[in-house]
Amino acid sequence: MAEPSRGDDTGATERHETTTADDLVAVVADALERGDSAAAIALTESLSTPDLADLIELLSASDRVKLIVTLGPRFDFEVFSEIDETVRDQLSEALPNKLLAEAVQELDTDDAAYLLENLEEADKQEILAQLPTSDRAALERNLEYPEETAGRIMQSDFVAVAPFWTVGQVIDHMRDAEDLPETFSEIFVVDPGYRVLGALELSRLLRTKRDVRVETIMNEERHQVLATEDQEDVARQFRRHDLMSAPVVDANQRLVGVVTVDDVVDVIQDEAEEDMKALAGVGDETLADTVYWTARSRVPWLIVNLATAILASFVIQLFDATIEQMVALAVLMPIVASMGGNAGTQTMTVTVRALATNKIGRTNAPRVITREFLVGIVNGVILSIIMALVVYVWFGSGMLGGVIAAAMVINMIAAGLAGILIPLIMDWLDLDPAPASGVFVTTVTDVVGFFAFLGLAAAWLL
Repeated sequence: MAEPSRGDDTGATERHETTTADDLVAVVADALERGDSAAAIALTESLSTPDLADLIELLSASDRVKLIVTLGPRFDFEVFSEIDETVRDQLSEALPNKLLAEAVQELDTDDAAYLLENLEEADKQEILAQLPTSDRAALERNLEYPEETAGRIMQSDFVAVAPFWTVGQVIDHMRDAEDLPETFSEIFVVDPGYRVLGALELSRLLRTKRDVRVETIMNEERHQVLATEDQEDVARQFRRHDLMSAPVVDANQRLVGVVTVDDVVDVIQDEAEEDMKALAGVGDETLADTVYWTARSRVPWLIVNLATAILASFVIQLFDATIEQMVALAVLMPIVASMGGNAGTQTMTVTVRALATNKIGRTNAPRVITREFLVGIVNGVILSIIMALVVYVWFGSGMLGGVIAAAMVINMIAAGLAGILIPLIMDWLDLDPAPASGVFVTTVTDVVGFFAFLGLAAAWLL
């Protein structure tokens, strides 16, 4: 018997895993519906934290709360740092404040802040009142910073020592202190005013003799970030300098927290998803959002798109007599607009991403604009030759083929320029280029494409 191909085996495995996940959701939901707590616990006790988070997201809103309450002390609060933001907000509204207070004490400061940030003020204060004074102060300080800043994603627990301490003193301090973070890779060296003087990696500390002073082995190259700095800028620093962690300082340069690479990975993923969604005009929505919020997120740009589509229709109306005399124009004109739209989207996507990563600025913008202009010419010539031959075979008209070829070259150039200039202009006006660029680029390619094709047809063919 012939063995199944690797592709067949992989597909079978993927289908099996999907079915298993769906079955687990169904049996857990059934156990919760029957009130069989023992079965629900048995079904979920072996799940890892990310797997349990996935299960909770797939359950209905009511079953999510039932499962968490059923698990009781067995529930791993780290799940709150893994689940979708919308689901987390729904759970924080639905779960008892006492349970949320327990979760906040177990979570890192940044994850605890995410859990509380959208609660009603009365609920937030009730939860904060149940925390130890030091934990409450750290969490309140974190919540004071704007969303999507270093202060909001930082952890308030860190290890800081004086420069005159010896390696032995630092090691003894780490063994004896009870309020240190559970995991850390760097120790920060600070002056009496808690200003960062340098950092010391644990690996170097452990390889150094006990009587050596910290200031002689610390790394004085500091990549500290302001608490009010945008999280995207922080992520770029981590990527540029290959950082594992970075000290966070306030306006007075005092150390207030630390950003770690695991937080930055989340930021990079979130920002990439945000840009991708914005390019499609869907906002910051998730699968857990309600119909109302989903429609509210999508409809504004659809309305703008409708207005631009009407504008393109007005251009077509200007040449309605021309179209009546040659029906082939109605058949071919969507091709010109469609190709221009696709080319413009390609350029726009690259430009928006370059803006998001600070890869394009005043220095290289003219060079990139010139490149896109030349790319538009090259692509336009190649596609116009192909399309001219197709039209000649299709309709038997060399003149019509020449018209559509010229129109495609014009529109491909316009698409390339619009794809780069519109995002640059939006960025120059301090507007987010991701959500708006697509609509305007499409408008330019539609209007220019229809006008060029129908205008040239009216001048040359009729």
